[in-house]
Amino acid sequence: MLIEAKLRYARISPRKFRMVADLVRGLSVKEAESVLKFTVKRPARPMLKLLNSVTANAKNNFNIEKENLYIAEVKVDGGPMMKRFMPQARGVVHQIQKKTSHVYIRLEKIREEEEKKKKTVKKEEIKKVYQSEKPKEEVSLKKKGKDDEVTKEDSLKKQQPDKKSMFRRKSI
Repeated sequence: MLIEAKLRYARISPRKFRMVADLVRGLSVKEAESVLKFTVKRPARPMLKLLNSVTANAKNNFNIEKENLYIAEVKVDGGPMMKRFMPQARGVVHQIQKKTSHVYIRLEKIREEEEKKKKTVKKEEIKKVYQSEKPKEEVSLKKKGKDDEVTKEDSLKKQQPDKKSMFRRKSI
């Protein structure tokens, strides 16, 4: 079941709106509300009003509580630009574009099966990440006793890198 609402001709640029839209995309409605309440960005307030409008539509039209909803899609498009002009030095005029935005929010009902799948998928992803980030086993160095003496040639090989990989100006 899709519940939609849109905000058109908002006097905030789409680029700024998308930053806030990315914060709430895919969250449950309760989580999204708390995120938007404490977000300092200017588009957070109109986005919160739009989210409240969509949840009111869901409650009124479909009798669905906001605890059972999540944000399936948030889409921010550019609206028409108001073009203004600012005089500059030497008789030049520069154009100022006052951008507008169209914002669409679509909510869907949470299904218990999908929620369980998401949790198991997240756990599997976390396990993969931790397995890939395990530190490599450090090679233990053997202590050389009196029997295993290191020759001068071996110590020089360890100190000097390969001649091919190192750039030299003068030959040795």
